[in-house]
Amino acid sequence: MKIIEFEEKYRKDFIDFNTDWIVSNFGFLEEQDKETFEKIDEEMKAGAMIFFAVENDTALATCMARPMEEATWEICKLGSNKELPHKGAGSAVFEAAMNWALEHGAEKLFIVSNRRLKPALHIYRKYGFKEIELENCEYIRGDIAFEYTKGSL
Repeated sequence: MKIIEFEEKYRKDFIDFNTDWIVSNFGFLEEQDKETFEKIDEEMKAGAMIFFAVENDTALATCMARPMEEATWEICKLGSNKELPHKGAGSAVFEAAMNWALEHGAEKLFIVSNRRLKPALHIYRKYGFKEIELENCEYIRGDIAFEYTKGSL
């Protein structure tokens, strides 16, 4: 397995993995999800990066890091291939997204999630994210937030 930055041939995997995951857990995509999928190129031009865990030219997992405001970045759209064993792919792309953001000026990383998503919450905590108060959440499904401050590990 290798971790790669965004390649056009994996764009559909990014959308499909996340759509499958969101719909299977919450029943529907929110407008913010659709907007992210429609504006991938604009996100990338603004500094975002999407990572993929790939094995034999098949994407296993994906995760995005995107700048939000000043030195705060969001780590989002962590999704995986439901057809294949994950082999730690989710943790690997999550770490790559974290590192990208920190290397590109992030002082704080932010995540919005849901308490039902135990495997994802485990990954966040494993990488040093701390639960914070959820404020002004744009996602209906969001009921928990995490923050990582540079140098806190």
